[in-house]
Amino acid sequence: MNILIAGCGYVGTMLGQHLAETGHTVWGLRRTVHGLPKQIRPLQGDLIDPHVFTGFSDNIHVVFYTASPDYSSESAYRVAYIDGLRNLIHFLNKGGQRPHILYTSSTAVYAQQRGEWVDELSPTTPEYFSGKCLLEGEQYLLDSGFPATVVRFAGIYGPGRTRLIRKVKEGSATYQHGQPRYANHIHRDDCVGILAHLMGLGESRAIYIGVDNEPIDRRELLTWLADELKAPAPQPASSQSMSGRETKNNKRCTNAKLVKSGYRFYYPTFRDGYLSLLRTKKAQQ
Repeated sequence: MNILIAGCGYVGTMLGQHLAETGHTVWGLRRTVHGLPKQIRPLQGDLIDPHVFTGFSDNIHVVFYTASPDYSSESAYRVAYIDGLRNLIHFLNKGGQRPHILYTSSTAVYAQQRGEWVDELSPTTPEYFSGKCLLEGEQYLLDSGFPATVVRFAGIYGPGRTRLIRKVKEGSATYQHGQPRYANHIHRDDCVGILAHLMGLGESRAIYIGVDNEPIDRRELLTWLADELKAPAPQPASSQSMSGRETKNNKRCTNAKLVKSGYRFYYPTFRDGYLSLLRTKKAQQ
């Protein structure tokens, strides 16, 4: 199949490499194509440039929209998750193409704050611009008439994203004192696996939550990491150092629908994923 990865970054690059190695023809669209694996055909440009697809005449069977914002601002989120998607849909409509589009969203669309369990049918009433922009992009795609799948990923970690490990080593990682504050995670390799799996299902107007099997209290996560690293025990943060989003973010996301669809995780819990990272870092030292 001919596959376009629009916004071929951290997850998209590994996804493209995986799909190319399994026999697909893959194009990767990004502003800087230097460094793309040789298996991915480079397509240089900006998603919001109306001419970015000029000269791209191949019939596309699947599109992965894996864009991410340059900055944490409302304008940057609108560009990444709404404006770029509109430009892509316009190009596909103009060419009369109807590929399956898979859109990477986020669990930021949920505003639950009391440790509630959240699934694909739970209310989506985000308070912050990030979740609002993501939800608007989701709805635009689902209403577009294209076969579409939305994947709401939680906090993505993996090779090259080891900031939490560094902070625990330094003794600067903190948690909020009081009731458990749950975090949800997904390893980059499982993001790739999930997207490839859902491409194979070929569903339309489908929504999935992309998280591992175990939402975890941040204090428990940091304590476990500190034990593995033989680092100082984490300390509670002062209320002044916590942002409004950090103090309110508290939900447990379930992957039951994804598991029922047949997906099997490379890293079922944060322990599996972080142990792999720690072993890799140790081997490199």
